[in-house]
Amino acid sequence: MFRPYVPEKLNICLITRKFPYPGRGSEENYLWPVARGLAQKGHEVTVLSWQNPRGRPEIVADRVRAYFLGERKGVALRQFAHLAHRKFLELHAAKPFHIVHSLDDSGILIARERRRLKIIMAYDVSATQMAQLFSILGMAKETMSGLLTTAFALFYKFMTTYYGGDRSILKTADGVFVSTPQQKIVLERYYMYPDLKTFVVPYGLDYFETVLRQKSEALRQKFELPANANVIVTQTDMTELTEVVNLLRAFQSVVIKKPNTRLIIIGNGPLRDRIEFETLNLVLGNKTVFAGAVPVDEITDIVALSDIYVNLGSRTSGFEPTMLEAMAQKKIVIGSELSPISTIIEDRKNGFLVRPADVSGLADLITSLLNGDLSLVEIGQQAHQKVTDLFNPDKMVELLLSAYLQLALSRPFWRTLAKSPAGKRINLEGAS
Repeated sequence: MFRPYVPEKLNICLITRKFPYPGRGSEENYLWPVARGLAQKGHEVTVLSWQNPRGRPEIVADRVRAYFLGERKGVALRQFAHLAHRKFLELHAAKPFHIVHSLDDSGILIARERRRLKIIMAYDVSATQMAQLFSILGMAKETMSGLLTTAFALFYKFMTTYYGGDRSILKTADGVFVSTPQQKIVLERYYMYPDLKTFVVPYGLDYFETVLRQKSEALRQKFELPANANVIVTQTDMTELTEVVNLLRAFQSVVIKKPNTRLIIIGNGPLRDRIEFETLNLVLGNKTVFAGAVPVDEITDIVALSDIYVNLGSRTSGFEPTMLEAMAQKKIVIGSELSPISTIIEDRKNGFLVRPADVSGLADLITSLLNGDLSLVEIGQQAHQKVTDLFNPDKMVELLLSAYLQLALSRPFWRTLAKSPAGKRINLEGAS
């Protein structure tokens, strides 16, 4: 006899190339609080990842067991999906997992066998290439030729990414996790992925600091900032030229009226030489500071120096962590109205939204802010309150666990009810 049921204690496997060593800063360090929170609620949590700073192949901390499959000689990152598949089969044979949650596309080989393995398979939306579509939208110009060019580029990119990999991922997904309602709408309308199988969980970002930091005098001297300078900060991976150049051109207009303004650019990347060249062409060499690649735990100190934090990027389908860091530090933030941050920022209430291609509009906004034409204290306070309420780690864990249970209810496990020679029930588990 078979009866459907949902296990009280789930055995969960998280798969991701990037998983931080506990207690260290990392671009993915939201994962430890989430994994730890699930384990503290009595669920078993196992992580399959690539490498860690200590070079240890296995770590047990906070009741979470993590295996780092790249910590041995002779393996390359491109093999991670195969290594994760092999390790998963070994662990699953010893004690079957209920749910596999792949935070990137590394779990695809496991997902293809989900029915045979009798598991529930979930992905984060970052396993798809949706972010490339947002990148194209962010650079669109409001002209007839610009709109036509954007429409063609979107269609071409969607077709190549969907049939180039996203379709196979979504076909093997019992559920997909997104961090913004915008991502959920795109999945439903364009990828034809069922709304009921999509779950909004606002995670996927740094576990940012909510304690306000003082401006560092040492850092001000290091960057040679005048004592009374207005400071604008931005961060970029320098893989996209247009969004940085648009900010530089707006900044050029600002310094004409506000010559004591400085721009700090955090980040490094393949287009740094071209960005520096553009800075010199705009005669902004002595007004711009290239901070380079900055350790994660020092970014907050640079953000604390700022009066305004700007990020025009739309190339990610998730939240930009340093933007949220700035909001948590009560800074005035300016983001793209086409990026996911637009689901958090309410224009002129807890920040400002602009179109990335509107250089003159951005310049006028920054100048107005520096002139004190708007009440900035209240806006900064509202920004702080918004992110601290929304990205509470305990709330993330509750939402994630609720989604896991909904997935389990939609594809229940089955208990085989049979009697052993001793007269006791024998439970054999597997997903439908």
